[in-house]
Amino acid sequence: MAASVTICDVGPRDGLQNEETTLDPAVRSELVNRLAATGMRKIEAVSFVNPERVPQMAGAEEVVAGIERREGVVYAGLVLNQKGHERFAATGLDELHFTLGATETFNQRNANRSVDESVEELRRITSDKPVSASISASFGCPFEGRVEPATVLSLAERLVEAGAEEIVFADTIGVAVPRQVRELVSEAAHLGTRLGMHFHDTRDTAVANAYAALEAGVSAFESSVGGLGGCPFAPRATGNVATEDLVYLFHGEGLQTGIDLDALIGVAEWLEGILAHPLPGGVYRAGAFAPVSG
Repeated sequence: MAASVTICDVGPRDGLQNEETTLDPAVRSELVNRLAATGMRKIEAVSFVNPERVPQMAGAEEVVAGIERREGVVYAGLVLNQKGHERFAATGLDELHFTLGATETFNQRNANRSVDESVEELRRITSDKPVSASISASFGCPFEGRVEPATVLSLAERLVEAGAEEIVFADTIGVAVPRQVRELVSEAAHLGTRLGMHFHDTRDTAVANAYAALEAGVSAFESSVGGLGGCPFAPRATGNVATEDLVYLFHGEGLQTGIDLDALIGVAEWLEGILAHPLPGGVYRAGAFAPVSG
């Protein structure tokens, strides 16, 4: 088990994209700044997608302009294609996140193209920034059902060949269980690249899955403050695993994250007020119980 883990908070992007309320760019910038102030080492700040399809992500450039950059924090932006990359490159963000679906139906709904076409989009992108590629619906698709590990691993290999330096397996609809996580991580070892995990807590297995991934050697995780999230193109998809819940787990296991848990709970409480509804995360509502080092 690693001595430390890196958490990327995707709340400003994946967390907010499924909210009915569309927050102003200035508020989204403030969310990024508040997360950075907790000691978060990586934040997915924006998504460079068509605002007609995802209106909650409109004004990405304005969000980036409002970020108060902190040394040691990696600020990432999500893209789906070359046009998104051009917008990303103009902002000077630190890391490019690319995503595609593991199945044809999901990828058509999310990116409006085939899986092969998405892989070629990544291949055409030439970036001087690190590239992380996420495979949505790695364990199950809302349209095609169970996704075989061999399908996901084959796609991961193609993404590495296309330039991805990190592969993130995303359980977009929250169907995975720890056994599947351990098996996929073990089989992905041959990729020879950094692996990350992105869990949704739809069926209350996200924390257990994160622990299984941790035991299997994964040290990079994506999560969302307060447990916000979901996918506009995945029916009944619910929130990401809450960042506070992962931090509580990891600190309790003696791992270093660099994150101040109490400060992070404060961000979730602030965001609850902004959105005017309770958030699904557990630790921010129940409290950290006792100080744990991290």
